[in-house]
Amino acid sequence: MEFKDKVAIVTGAGQGIGFEICRLLAARGATVLLNDLDDALAGKAADQITTEHVGNCTAFAGDAGDFAFINNMVDAAINLYGHLDIVIANAGITLFGDFGTYTPEAFYKVMQVNLAGTFFLAQAASNKMKLQSTGGAMLFTSSVVGHQALKSLAAYAMSKAALEMLAKNLVVELSQYKINVNTVAPGATLTERTMEEEGYERIWSEIIPMGRAASVTDIAETALFLVSDKARHITGQSLIVDGGWTSVSVLPTGIK
Repeated sequence: MEFKDKVAIVTGAGQGIGFEICRLLAARGATVLLNDLDDALAGKAADQITTEHVGNCTAFAGDAGDFAFINNMVDAAINLYGHLDIVIANAGITLFGDFGTYTPEAFYKVMQVNLAGTFFLAQAASNKMKLQSTGGAMLFTSSVVGHQALKSLAAYAMSKAALEMLAKNLVVELSQYKINVNTVAPGATLTERTMEEEGYERIWSEIIPMGRAASVTDIAETALFLVSDKARHITGQSLIVDGGWTSVSVLPTGIK
């Protein structure tokens, strides 16, 4: 129960990596505010976690890229539980597209959710954490494509690389308040979405040095370490979880 008495917000958590992070946090004692854009998905996920762990997981559906919603969510956590210890900005969207024809609409949508959503969640949460003698921990979800280029992902990769610089910059803004900020950069991971892509698991397993794509638990366990008391002296860092893929950077082919 290493997260007993901790209160956490996790965005983009109706399924996949975000859901597994919430599940593990609740299993280890945390009170979790689970956010997803899809109201029904958020409610189902929170109910499942609460039933499994007899813990406290509350759904808070809404747009994690919207400034007003972000502030309402942070305020709700404080009003419900009295404090906020952990914030994991996991919400993000991937819009593939050829660089030469990528539209402004697609570009700004990616930036709004991936960048603005994370930036303003960190802002709102840290303003509350500053008032706490215990500070807090924040984690952003980056990606291996913030380190290694992949075709048709220019905008997405740009947003993920920017999150890692945001974490570094917040070191000089927030360390004095006992707030640490890091990023986790997942590689190919088996989620509900990626498993719909034909050949995804086979192709990535062939080119990842450790012989398999990540599970959501691989990523979630890393996330929990980075927001735990064990990592209180780690800040401004990005931890890549990719089975060694960025060390060799063999490009995937044939995924549909």
